[in-house]
Amino acid sequence: MKLIIGLGNPGKQYEQTRHNVGFMVVDKLSKELSIPLDRHKFNGLYGMGHISGEKIILLKPLTYMNLSGECIRPLMDYYDIDHNEIVVIYDDLDLPVGRIRLRTKGSAGGHNGIKSMILHLATQEFNRIRIGIDRPTNGMKITDYVLGRFTDEETQGINEAIDRSANACERWLSTSFTQIMNEFN
Repeated sequence: MKLIIGLGNPGKQYEQTRHNVGFMVVDKLSKELSIPLDRHKFNGLYGMGHISGEKIILLKPLTYMNLSGECIRPLMDYYDIDHNEIVVIYDDLDLPVGRIRLRTKGSAGGHNGIKSMILHLATQEFNRIRIGIDRPTNGMKITDYVLGRFTDEETQGINEAIDRSANACERWLSTSFTQIMNEFN
C-alpha cells in the first residue's frame, strides 16, 4: 500500500495559493487516477484506489499546514503504512518557481508542515517532492507570500511543476523512489 500526501490548508480562501501546491498535485492525481477524495477521517480528506494491483491512498490533511502530522500519523497507523511507503508533496521557498526536487530524507528546512510530520512520525526518512515557489523579493512577509496566489508570470511554471510532480508520483507506483529521483531531479 502506498500513501501520497499533499500538504496545504483547507478552505476556499487558500485554494490556488503557493502553500497549497501539495493539494493541487493530489487533486490532479485524483482526476488522473480516478480516485475520488470522498472519505473524511483522521482529520483529513482522502481516497483509495488500486493501480496495477497496488492499493493507493491519496490524502489531503485538513489540520492546516502546521499540524499536518496529527492527521498523517493516525492514518498511517490505521492502515499499517510504513514511512518508506509514503511520499509527501509540499511547497519550498528555497527553489525557484516551478522547479521540483525529490528526496528520501532530510530536515524540515523551516517548513512547519514537515516539522509536524517529523515530530509525529519520529523520523526524517520519508519520500518527498518539494515544489519551488521562490522567496518574496519585495519585502513581503513570508506568511503573506506563501498564502498568496501565483502571479500570471508564475502560472505556467507552477502548472508544469504540478504536472511533473504528479507524473513522478504515478511512476513511483511501479518503480523505486530512488529511480524516480534519478529521472526527475
